[in-house]
Amino acid sequence: MPPTARTLAAGRCARATVLAAVLVLTGCSGAGGADGADATGDLPGAQEDEAATAAPDGGVTAPGGLPELRVETVLDGLDHPWDVAQAPDGTLLVDERGGGLTAVLPDGTARALEADFSDLFADGETGLMGLTLDPAFAGNRRLYTCQGVQADGGAEIQVIAWTVDAGWTRATRVADPLVDDIPVNERTGRHGGCRVRFAPDGALLVGTGDNAVGSNPQDRSTLAGKVLRVDPATGGPAPGNPFADDPDPVTRLLLSYGHRNVQGIAVQPGTGEVYTVEQGPDRDDEVNRSVPGGNYGWDPDGADGSYDESVPMTDPGLPGAVPAVWSSGDPTIATSGADFLSGIQWGGYDGLLLVGVQKDTGVLALRIDDQGRLTEQFRMPGLEDRFGRIRTPRLGVDGALYVTTDNGGGEDVLLRVTPA
Repeated sequence: MPPTARTLAAGRCARATVLAAVLVLTGCSGAGGADGADATGDLPGAQEDEAATAAPDGGVTAPGGLPELRVETVLDGLDHPWDVAQAPDGTLLVDERGGGLTAVLPDGTARALEADFSDLFADGETGLMGLTLDPAFAGNRRLYTCQGVQADGGAEIQVIAWTVDAGWTRATRVADPLVDDIPVNERTGRHGGCRVRFAPDGALLVGTGDNAVGSNPQDRSTLAGKVLRVDPATGGPAPGNPFADDPDPVTRLLLSYGHRNVQGIAVQPGTGEVYTVEQGPDRDDEVNRSVPGGNYGWDPDGADGSYDESVPMTDPGLPGAVPAVWSSGDPTIATSGADFLSGIQWGGYDGLLLVGVQKDTGVLALRIDDQGRLTEQFRMPGLEDRFGRIRTPRLGVDGALYVTTDNGGGEDVLLRVTPA
């Protein structure tokens, strides 16, 4: 049910944050389908994040001495919520893949924003996807979405800039589009990307998918299968881009290439290093450290023009291919959004990179040192196989972790996680 039609009744968890039991809250309308299997109803044979499989080797509980976690349901009745952001005033903004923005005010009131999604292209994995607020949001009220759009001549993916009024009632397009001509798979919506996050230097980073077209990842003349680095004011190349002198204006937007389906972007506190998360084929979901101009080694362009998913996720035969910081091995777990935990209140969790998991459902925790080396991994307690598929973990400005599930059928929730 679209947000404009959804009833936000006072008796629901959407009206006020529900106090939860330590470790896990299963009350309200927690997302069903803990195994994550075929929960979305979207082309189950064509989406690698649909079927349940076992997790790769590694612990599934936190090491001893870490604090217990409290999990609360902030908002329920959602349908494929893709991303979440928190404004300086504490308001949470969440989007849904089928279209719509919902604000959860500091007093717990949930409000569907008026916003024009009449041209939204939503099919398979593509729809309303990435969402982020401008670093200067308190003054300019500006936010950015990455979404499928039914444009003249066919569908594509665009980054659109919006402003939202002070009362959190309406979002208005102000740069429509900011970035366009990001290819989309019009037949299935497969591998649409599309995460948006700000780098520490103020550049807007955009992770895109390869559309399941074999030639896209290694082709620097297309925006598919890339990480873009753009000026959020103009949509043009951000200063200092690695291909700034290239004659092709498309190539000038690129930060890196050779990606399959970038689902997560996160900035490491302290170092400012950017890490990206993407889904592999039959093996090797990856977390990568971002290197300007880097080739991340995905090259599924078969000799006959097919999309060959039997090749390595990072092909060691490609000169200069950047190796992954973390890889799932076989089988994949369908990694998704990611963010770093930060703050003394998190104790031993402080500094962990958290990654949403959509097959063996939960949240993967990775400790990566300042040199980009993986030193520890485990699964977050209290979230493992409890709420189904996890799309996005996001650290709020209040220091809490906010998590969106992705099960479909109006059964999804926005969770708030804090140290108990």
